Amino acid sequence: MTAPPGPPASSGPPASSVPPASSVPTGFGGGDGPVHGTWERRPAARWEDAFLSGNGRHGALVFGDPYDERVVVTHHALVRPNGSEHARPPQLADELPALQDKLLAGETTAAESFTDHRPLQWVQPFHPAFRIRVRRTPSDKPRRERPDRGHSGHSGHLRSVDFTTGETAATRAGATGRLFVSRADDVIVHQVTGLDLDIALDHRLPGAPVRLAVGHGAVRTTTGALLTLRARYPDSDRAYTGVTLVVATGGRTELTLPGVRVTGATSVLLLTRVHRHTGELDVLAEQRALGRLPHSYDDLLERHLTRHRTAYRRVTLDLRAEPDERALTGSELLGRPRSPALLERLFAAGRYHLLSSSGLNPPRLPGLWTGDWDTAWSGAFTNDANVNLQTASAAAAALPEVTEALASLIHRQLDDWRTNARAVFGTRGAVAPAHTDGESGLTYHFSREYPLHLWTAGADWLLKPLVDHDETRGARDPRTAAALAETARFYEDFLTRTDPDGRIVVVPSYSPENRPANAGWGALNAAMDLSAARHALLTAADYHPDAPEEADRWRALADRLPPHRTNADGALAEWAWPGLDDSYDHRHLSHLYGVWPLDEINPYDTPRQAAAAHRALELRGAENDSAHGHLHHALIAARLRDGRRVANALGAVLDGDFFHDSLMSAHYPRRDVYNADAAHTLPAVLIEALVQSAPGRLVLLPAVPPELPAGELRGVRTRFGAELDLTWGPDGARAVLTPHRTHRVEVRTSSGDPRMLDLVAGEDHVLTLRTW
Repeated sequence: MTAPPGPPASSGPPASSVPPASSVPTGFGGGDGPVHGTWERRPAARWEDAFLSGNGRHGALVFGDPYDERVVVTHHALVRPNGSEHARPPQLADELPALQDKLLAGETTAAESFTDHRPLQWVQPFHPAFRIRVRRTPSDKPRRERPDRGHSGHSGHLRSVDFTTGETAATRAGATGRLFVSRADDVIVHQVTGLDLDIALDHRLPGAPVRLAVGHGAVRTTTGALLTLRARYPDSDRAYTGVTLVVATGGRTELTLPGVRVTGATSVLLLTRVHRHTGELDVLAEQRALGRLPHSYDDLLERHLTRHRTAYRRVTLDLRAEPDERALTGSELLGRPRSPALLERLFAAGRYHLLSSSGLNPPRLPGLWTGDWDTAWSGAFTNDANVNLQTASAAAAALPEVTEALASLIHRQLDDWRTNARAVFGTRGAVAPAHTDGESGLTYHFSREYPLHLWTAGADWLLKPLVDHDETRGARDPRTAAALAETARFYEDFLTRTDPDGRIVVVPSYSPENRPANAGWGALNAAMDLSAARHALLTAADYHPDAPEEADRWRALADRLPPHRTNADGALAEWAWPGLDDSYDHRHLSHLYGVWPLDEINPYDTPRQAAAAHRALELRGAENDSAHGHLHHALIAARLRDGRRVANALGAVLDGDFFHDSLMSAHYPRRDVYNADAAHTLPAVLIEALVQSAPGRLVLLPAVPPELPAGELRGVRTRFGAELDLTWGPDGARAVLTPHRTHRVEVRTSSGDPRMLDLVAGEDHVLTLRTW
């Protein structure tokens, strides 16, 4: 990929060290097709490089050494009390009219005093639970290890993760470890064979609080042993408890407090869960629950595969990569940032990690995984950009599990959103917070530099993926309809101020996380706020044909919102209010919400606004090289049909050393700050570059990077209810549509005028393009 100037990327291992395609682990594919897994020839030395498994609730980071295995256990519900669990939104509604008067009168910094003067308070930070330590006993007879010719690392060692099954595996000189996190039974399943083992639960992870009150338990059972670890947070009545049932097949099990030793067993199966709770956990009940599960790794895996494998296989991407490059380890492949094989594997890994981190909640900033208690930005759900970027591929990439996880988080917190609206703005309806820990949806994380309590676009922004999901499946979720109505009612009460021409003014207005060059953080008519209000009102009206009077009011209010403004540079202005100057060098691209993910601005219906949006994109700086900024830029560029700009943004990430050996990503270049934004967003970028859809439109190959001249994308879902398989190459392109409902759509390509296509439910339709 083309990228900004920077240090040259490694050319990868010499040709003599490239393994043959047969070295791809069995079942991963490769050769004539993309690889659905990744592997290394040495254990992870850092938790960031550990391979990942998860079921959207429990997570596991697996270092991959059967002789000395470390498995870090996580859970979406594990957040450390820090006082914010009692925090409430600021009571500012009575002061709102005076603030609006000042801003309308030209007092550009007036919003900086719209606060209750509390210090910045972070949400409860996400943290790991403990690690399961599984070590070969000192008395176990060492196995002879054969050298692994031509490769550095532990001789005879291979660790891998299979995206199709969700399994991590590690082998070393006759010893094998396998692990997955079951979607069917919500349990971490870990089997080790070929060794005598010492097994223990260990809370001593980096950053663990000194005053964490920890208690261990170990008791013999008829099948082996039960290990427990209970940790109570400092200055809190809350705790978490991990429970591991040890099932030994044969051999001898003895207690070695706080752990257990198993010798002479054919295999050892570990079943682990963790719970966050107040009071005491009923460990005996948990033991009985684990005891009722099949004590067979293969039986448990088969139950899991009906959910995980089915979801993962729905969509695939083949970029016609070279078989020899597909046979490289992940770390070797990362040394070839312009390789189509790397993009294939990152696409597959991104879908795998996104699915694996979505269940109870959508992915956090670090997905579902961390090996350190000191998680950046509290490991929170950052709603003003990151959550939606990470889940951007859910509808098109056929992962309704991800959308349902987002919906679950939203609907659990909707009462808190109502509280935010009343407290800050004195209105009915709902206002989403910019940050949440997954428990509270209240707005309390804000400061002068980050007046996130002024952000009113959040509800529409977070509900947009749910609307896309409804369009894809052809049915409207009543929960989404109810939340849209709450959002529209907020705007009814809030949008009461007007300019001299009678147009509605959004005041105060905040564009995350930027400010005008010549004004304070809280301003007027931020472009994102205009797009969000318009979209929320019109979409809520469409969802409520049974309430015509209310729907008519919402449409009329949307019609009174002002248009976007084009500034003196020919760019779509981040603030439509006259006199507010843009600040171009910023990682966020909130002002282009109308381009992506909305359809408000596009090259077909609004070409002038699209040209202004493109100019705004050209002028936007990368600021601190955040991965989310680069890939947000790519998503918008794809909507504006700029394949070279998509390639440049992808190249900035691929050349910037953002990915760990695990193929999980970092927030900054040089693998700085573990963060899932790049890993989870990259599949959406590639899909948007190849296929875009709206309820009445299909766009084929709108922004293909020049470095990807051929390939095949299979299983994509469209927002008009059809599945699509697409192949492209130097001789043209072919798309096969399988519609699930009868529909008429406009088809756009780069070759000229649009054509209308009449789709009939159940009848495949083939489109052939000579050029694209």
